[in-house]
Amino acid sequence: QVQLVESGGGSVQAGGSLNVSCVLSGRSFGSYAMGWFRRAPGKEREFVSAINWSGSAPRYADSVKDRFTISRDNAKNTAYLQMNSLKPEDTAVYYCAADYRLNRIVSTHQDDYDYWGQGTQVTVSS
Repeated sequence: QVQLVESGGGSVQAGGSLNVSCVLSGRSFGSYAMGWFRRAPGKEREFVSAINWSGSAPRYADSVKDRFTISRDNAKNTAYLQMNSLKPEDTAVYYCAADYRLNRIVSTHQDDYDYWGQGTQVTVSS
């Protein structure tokens, strides 16, 4: 069974940076896209970023584009989300997910992802 575990969350001041990681373990065979989603207090979970197997086609939500950078290291079965210029509205629980579909386009829709982590808290203060 595939498992995903996020880490690296924490509390930072506005304008700061944070790098969260997601390690996939278990039956981690084949290729898969990885995505990051987040849920802020009182809000629905929303798409943040996603990346294809080769890392050549990253996608970002408009709210984080030019501030966040997604990457992956397939030898370590790990995805990363480097978050710069953080804003209070970035405060949320951040979830990673894996998509094993043989898709050509990285999905921004959570229903397309097969496995999910438990999330890591990111808090940005003023």
